[in-house]
Amino acid sequence: MAASPESGKKVAIITGGSRGIGYGIAECLGADGYALAVLDINSLSDYAENFASLEKAGVDFLYAQGSITEKNDRESFLAKVLERYGRVDVLVNNAGVAPKVRLDLLDMTEESFDYVVGTNLKGTMFMTQLVVKQMLGQELRGGAQGGKRGVVINITSSSVNVSSPNRAEYCMSKAGLAILTQVYADRLAADRIFVYEIRPGVIDTDMTRVVHEKYSKLIEAGTFPIARWGEPRDIGLAVSAFCNDKFLYTTGNYIDVDGGFHIKRL
Repeated sequence: MAASPESGKKVAIITGGSRGIGYGIAECLGADGYALAVLDINSLSDYAENFASLEKAGVDFLYAQGSITEKNDRESFLAKVLERYGRVDVLVNNAGVAPKVRLDLLDMTEESFDYVVGTNLKGTMFMTQLVVKQMLGQELRGGAQGGKRGVVINITSSSVNVSSPNRAEYCMSKAGLAILTQVYADRLAADRIFVYEIRPGVIDTDMTRVVHEKYSKLIEAGTFPIARWGEPRDIGLAVSAFCNDKFLYTTGNYIDVDGGFHIKRL
């Protein structure tokens, strides 16, 4: 089911939306009535069951295989989105990677640093630059408080300000995304494009499977005030909240979706 550019449908780009947190976001925004445009390094057939569920729910989506690290992939993807939908209302920068091997800070390789920071920070930086240039040319939508041209949401991590010396490149990349949120929010506020950050805690996904036992023990020990694993839907619901028209005097903000892990406790 394709929407014409004249349909007026809200359109959300989700990077890395085929599984895990990205798919949880896709489910929530799809339920909100958004048409979804997903850019992911995985083949659609790898997660066909997920997208069959979206299709069954009547969600209109476009899927493209590609990487945010590749300029040609970013540009060809956006061209496909505009050809089909004519605009972009929301960009969710969710795509990201962890180190292939967790090594102590003193043993970190340049290759691992380039891989993680190049994807999480550099790829997100230039994906955002490309999409917000499109948003800048769009008309305002929504009557409340003057409306808006678009929303950008960066999915970072509690690792923004929590040290993990055995995956320091990941922490650095996510901390970089926190200031990227601030500078884009500052630059775009006058143009009615609002930028936010969501900091997930321990979310039950493929990425956390390798440390599942470790974090399950921490949850059982009371490290997290809300004593359970987070679910991708928890992040999706936070994204949904930022995308509505209830935050029109708010930009550059972040929310911790981490079961209260950020609380300093005695």
